[in-house]
Amino acid sequence: MTRLVGTSGWQYKDWRGVLYPEGVPMRLWLETYAAEFATVESNNAFYRLPSLESFAAWRDRTPPGFVMAVKASRFLTHIRRLEEPEEPVARLMGAAAGLKEKLGPILLQLPPTLKADPARLDRCLGCFPPEVRVAVEPRHDSWWTEEVRQLLVARGAALCWADRLGRPVTPLWRTADWGYVRLHQGRSGWSYGEGALRTWAARVAEAGWQDAYVYFNNDPGGAAVRNARRFARLG
Repeated sequence: MTRLVGTSGWQYKDWRGVLYPEGVPMRLWLETYAAEFATVESNNAFYRLPSLESFAAWRDRTPPGFVMAVKASRFLTHIRRLEEPEEPVARLMGAAAGLKEKLGPILLQLPPTLKADPARLDRCLGCFPPEVRVAVEPRHDSWWTEEVRQLLVARGAALCWADRLGRPVTPLWRTADWGYVRLHQGRSGWSYGEGALRTWAARVAEAGWQDAYVYFNNDPGGAAVRNARRFARLG
Protein backbone atom coordinates (compact mmCIF):
# COMPACT_ATOMS: atom_id res chain seq x y z
CA MET A 1 0.00 0.00 0.00
CA THR A 2 1.15 3.50 -0.81
CA ARG A 3 0.37 5.79 2.10
CA LEU A 4 0.49 9.55 1.55
CA VAL A 5 0.36 11.70 4.69
CA GLY A 6 -0.04 15.46 4.86
CA THR A 7 -2.17 18.32 6.16
CA SER A 8 -5.27 20.20 5.09
CA GLY A 9 -3.71 23.37 3.75
CA TRP A 10 -0.26 24.84 4.26
CA GLN A 11 -0.70 28.61 4.64
CA TYR A 12 -0.92 29.03 8.42
CA LYS A 13 1.04 31.80 10.10
CA ASP A 14 1.25 29.94 13.41
CA TRP A 15 3.25 27.23 11.69
CA ARG A 16 6.33 29.46 11.83
CA GLY A 17 8.86 27.76 14.03
CA VAL A 18 7.03 24.44 13.61
CA LEU A 19 7.38 23.84 9.86
CA TYR A 20 8.54 27.17 8.44
CA PRO A 21 11.84 28.52 9.78
CA GLU A 22 12.01 32.15 10.74
CA GLY A 23 13.12 34.17 7.74
CA VAL A 24 11.54 31.94 5.11
CA PRO A 25 9.04 34.15 3.22
CA MET A 26 5.45 33.03 2.71
CA ARG A 27 6.04 32.81 -1.04
CA LEU A 28 8.33 29.82 -0.34
CA TRP A 29 6.11 28.04 2.13
CA LEU A 30 4.76 25.53 -0.38
CA GLU A 31 8.28 24.54 -1.40
CA THR A 32 9.23 24.18 2.27
CA TYR A 33 6.12 22.10 2.95
CA ALA A 34 6.70 19.85 -0.07
CA ALA A 35 10.26 19.17 1.02
CA GLU A 36 8.84 17.25 3.99
CA PHE A 37 5.38 16.00 2.98
CA ALA A 38 4.39 14.18 -0.22
CA THR A 39 0.82 15.45 -0.33
CA VAL A 40 -1.42 18.31 0.73
CA GLU A 41 -5.15 18.92 0.69
CA SER A 42 -5.99 22.27 -0.92
CA ASN A 43 -8.87 23.38 1.26
CA ASN A 44 -8.79 27.01 0.13
CA ALA A 45 -10.49 25.80 -3.05
CA PHE A 46 -13.58 25.31 -0.89
CA TYR A 47 -13.82 29.04 -0.18
CA ARG A 48 -12.63 30.38 -3.53
CA LEU A 49 -11.72 28.22 -6.49
CA PRO A 50 -8.15 28.98 -7.60
CA SER A 51 -7.49 29.66 -11.26
CA LEU A 52 -6.00 27.19 -13.72
CA GLU A 53 -2.84 29.28 -13.57
CA SER A 54 -2.64 29.01 -9.76
CA PHE A 55 -2.96 25.23 -9.86
CA ALA A 56 -0.35 25.09 -12.62
CA ALA A 57 2.02 27.23 -10.54
CA TRP A 58 1.60 24.90 -7.55
CA ARG A 59 2.41 21.98 -9.81
CA ASP A 60 5.59 23.69 -10.99
CA ARG A 61 6.67 24.58 -7.45
CA THR A 62 6.45 21.05 -6.04
CA PRO A 63 8.74 18.08 -6.63
CA PRO A 64 8.00 15.04 -8.83
CA GLY A 65 5.56 12.65 -7.20
CA PHE A 66 3.88 15.31 -5.08
CA VAL A 67 0.08 14.97 -4.91
CA MET A 68 -2.49 17.68 -4.21
CA ALA A 69 -6.01 16.71 -3.19
CA VAL A 70 -8.63 19.39 -3.81
CA LYS A 71 -11.62 20.16 -1.62
CA ALA A 72 -14.56 20.94 -3.88
CA SER A 73 -16.02 24.43 -3.87
CA ARG A 74 -18.72 25.24 -1.33
CA PHE A 75 -20.74 26.56 -4.27
CA LEU A 76 -21.21 22.94 -5.32
CA THR A 77 -21.59 21.34 -1.89
CA HIS A 78 -23.09 24.01 0.38
CA ILE A 79 -24.88 26.49 -1.88
CA ARG A 80 -26.09 24.20 -4.66
CA ARG A 81 -26.14 21.29 -2.19
CA LEU A 82 -25.18 18.98 -5.08
CA GLU A 83 -28.14 20.09 -7.21
CA GLU A 84 -27.44 20.78 -10.91
CA PRO A 85 -23.79 19.79 -10.44
CA GLU A 86 -22.72 19.72 -14.08
CA GLU A 87 -21.41 23.29 -14.40
CA PRO A 88 -19.72 23.55 -10.97
CA VAL A 89 -17.96 20.20 -11.46
CA ALA A 90 -16.84 21.18 -14.96
CA ARG A 91 -15.49 24.49 -13.64
CA LEU A 92 -13.69 22.75 -10.78
CA MET A 93 -12.08 20.17 -13.03
CA GLY A 94 -11.18 22.80 -15.62
CA ALA A 95 -9.17 24.71 -12.99
CA ALA A 96 -7.68 21.68 -11.23
CA ALA A 97 -6.44 20.41 -14.60
CA GLY A 98 -3.51 22.76 -14.06
CA LEU A 99 -2.09 20.21 -11.62
CA LYS A 100 -1.86 17.59 -14.39
CA GLU A 101 -0.25 14.40 -13.01
CA LYS A 102 -0.11 15.88 -9.49
CA LEU A 103 -3.90 16.01 -9.10
CA GLY A 104 -5.02 13.74 -6.29
CA PRO A 105 -8.56 13.01 -5.13
CA ILE A 106 -11.38 15.52 -5.11
CA LEU A 107 -13.08 15.81 -1.71
CA LEU A 108 -16.81 16.44 -1.48
CA GLN A 109 -17.44 17.52 2.12
CA LEU A 110 -21.20 17.75 2.50
CA PRO A 111 -22.88 20.25 4.84
CA PRO A 112 -24.08 18.79 8.15
CA THR A 113 -27.64 19.90 7.33
CA LEU A 114 -27.76 17.97 4.06
CA LYS A 115 -29.75 14.80 4.64
CA ALA A 116 -29.22 11.70 2.56
CA ASP A 117 -30.17 12.08 -1.08
CA PRO A 118 -28.56 9.18 -2.97
CA ALA A 119 -29.94 10.26 -6.35
CA ARG A 120 -28.48 13.75 -5.98
CA LEU A 121 -25.09 12.34 -4.95
CA ASP A 122 -25.13 9.83 -7.79
CA ARG A 123 -25.77 12.55 -10.34
CA CYS A 124 -22.91 14.60 -8.94
CA LEU A 125 -20.45 11.71 -8.92
CA GLY A 126 -21.40 10.94 -12.50
CA CYS A 127 -20.19 14.38 -13.58
CA PHE A 128 -16.56 13.64 -12.73
CA PRO A 129 -14.25 12.07 -15.33
CA PRO A 130 -13.88 8.33 -14.65
CA GLU A 131 -10.14 8.63 -14.05
CA VAL A 132 -10.62 11.18 -11.24
CA ARG A 133 -10.80 9.86 -7.69
CA VAL A 134 -13.59 11.35 -5.57
CA ALA A 135 -13.94 11.06 -1.79
CA VAL A 136 -17.23 11.89 -0.07
CA GLU A 137 -17.50 13.16 3.52
CA PRO A 138 -21.18 13.20 4.53
CA ARG A 139 -21.94 14.80 7.90
CA HIS A 140 -25.55 13.82 8.56
CA ASP A 141 -26.32 10.44 10.08
CA SER A 142 -29.03 9.71 7.52
CA TRP A 143 -26.32 8.88 4.97
CA TRP A 144 -25.26 5.71 6.78
CA THR A 145 -27.39 3.25 4.82
CA GLU A 146 -26.67 0.24 2.66
CA GLU A 147 -28.05 2.11 -0.35
CA VAL A 148 -25.47 4.86 0.06
CA ARG A 149 -22.67 2.37 0.64
CA GLN A 150 -23.56 0.49 -2.54
CA LEU A 151 -23.75 3.75 -4.48
CA LEU A 152 -20.22 4.68 -3.46
CA VAL A 153 -18.99 1.21 -4.39
CA ALA A 154 -20.68 1.38 -7.78
CA ARG A 155 -19.11 4.77 -8.50
CA GLY A 156 -15.68 3.78 -7.16
CA ALA A 157 -15.86 6.71 -4.74
CA ALA A 158 -14.23 6.51 -1.32
CA LEU A 159 -16.15 7.21 1.84
CA CYS A 160 -13.95 9.66 3.74
CA TRP A 161 -13.09 8.21 7.13
CA ALA A 162 -13.36 11.22 9.44
CA ASP A 163 -12.27 11.56 13.06
CA ARG A 164 -13.03 14.06 15.78
CA LEU A 165 -11.69 13.90 19.33
CA GLY A 166 -9.96 10.61 18.60
CA ARG A 167 -13.06 8.72 17.46
CA PRO A 168 -14.49 7.93 14.02
CA VAL A 169 -17.55 10.00 13.15
CA THR A 170 -18.26 7.95 10.02
CA PRO A 171 -18.68 4.23 9.37
CA LEU A 172 -15.43 2.56 8.36
CA TRP A 173 -16.77 1.40 5.00
CA ARG A 174 -14.25 0.31 2.37
CA THR A 175 -16.01 1.47 -0.81
CA ALA A 176 -13.03 1.69 -3.18
CA ASP A 177 -9.57 0.19 -3.57
CA TRP A 178 -8.15 3.45 -2.22
CA GLY A 179 -8.94 5.38 0.95
CA TYR A 180 -9.20 8.92 2.25
CA VAL A 181 -8.86 9.85 5.94
CA ARG A 182 -9.34 13.25 7.60
CA LEU A 183 -8.40 13.80 11.24
CA HIS A 184 -10.07 16.99 12.46
CA GLN A 185 -9.31 17.33 16.17
CA GLY A 186 -7.55 15.35 18.86
CA ARG A 187 -8.49 15.13 22.52
CA SER A 188 -5.49 17.07 23.85
CA GLY A 189 -6.35 20.56 22.68
CA TRP A 190 -6.11 20.07 18.96
CA SER A 191 -3.41 17.41 19.05
CA TYR A 192 -3.79 13.65 18.77
CA GLY A 193 -2.05 11.50 21.35
CA GLU A 194 0.19 8.56 20.58
CA GLY A 195 -2.56 6.02 21.22
CA ALA A 196 -4.99 7.65 18.79
CA LEU A 197 -2.32 7.93 16.10
CA ARG A 198 -1.37 4.28 16.47
CA THR A 199 -5.01 3.21 16.33
CA TRP A 200 -5.57 5.13 13.12
CA ALA A 201 -2.35 3.81 11.61
CA ALA A 202 -3.57 0.27 12.31
CA ARG A 203 -6.98 1.00 10.76
CA VAL A 204 -5.37 2.30 7.60
CA ALA A 205 -2.99 -0.66 7.42
CA GLU A 206 -5.83 -3.14 7.84
CA ALA A 207 -8.08 -1.49 5.24
CA GLY A 208 -6.34 -3.25 2.36
CA TRP A 209 -6.28 -0.18 0.12
CA GLN A 210 -3.83 0.23 -2.74
CA ASP A 211 -3.40 3.92 -1.88
CA ALA A 212 -4.28 5.80 1.30
CA TYR A 213 -4.47 9.59 1.60
CA VAL A 214 -4.32 10.80 5.21
CA TYR A 215 -4.77 14.48 6.07
CA PHE A 216 -4.60 16.21 9.43
CA ASN A 217 -7.02 19.14 9.62
CA ASN A 218 -6.14 20.12 13.21
CA ASP A 219 -4.06 23.07 12.07
CA PRO A 220 -4.09 25.43 15.14
CA GLY A 221 -0.69 25.80 16.75
CA GLY A 222 0.95 23.46 14.27
CA ALA A 223 -0.74 20.36 15.73
CA ALA A 224 -1.37 19.02 12.23
CA VAL A 225 2.31 19.24 11.33
CA ARG A 226 3.45 17.45 14.47
CA ASN A 227 0.78 14.75 14.15
CA ALA A 228 1.42 14.19 10.43
CA ARG A 229 5.13 13.83 11.10
CA ARG A 230 4.52 11.22 13.76
CA PHE A 231 1.86 9.39 11.78
CA ALA A 232 4.16 9.13 8.76
CA ARG A 233 6.69 7.29 10.92
CA LEU A 234 4.18 4.75 12.21
CA GLY A 235 4.01 1.50 10.28
